[in-house]
Amino acid sequence: MAGKQDEEKHDRELIELLNELRVALPGVQVLFAFLLAVPFSQRFDRLGDFQKDTYFLTLVCTAAASILLIAPSSYHRLRWRQHDKERLLKFSNALSIGGLVFLAAAMTGAVFLITNVLYDRTWASVTAAIVTGAFAVFWYGLPLYSALRER
Repeated sequence: MAGKQDEEKHDRELIELLNELRVALPGVQVLFAFLLAVPFSQRFDRLGDFQKDTYFLTLVCTAAASILLIAPSSYHRLRWRQHDKERLLKFSNALSIGGLVFLAAAMTGAVFLITNVLYDRTWASVTAAIVTGAFAVFWYGLPLYSALRER
């Protein structure tokens, strides 16, 4: 009986994980598409070396986020009907957390770059620090604080 309950629990957890990934992936894809188009704009040549380096790092973070957030679907397809959903869930959870870290870095990088182009590096740094703080609090701090309170 416990085996059936575990299997049903794993099925529910997998559905929850895949639904959560469906929320994150469109944002990553839109950001990635935007970043892929940027070098072909007329103003890209006017960026300084620091801005181009920031752009490249942001692009790489976005690619890493895409890789990690899509990996659970690939793993699930390749391991279909292999009866290892618990391993899939643990592996996918770690990949998803890593993907969200890279997504936060990519979004912060994009905000920094755009603010730096529009204003200056000081405003870009302040804005990026605020965005980083918001990610730290809402994406990581609140869930970790809640987990600590439960202990």
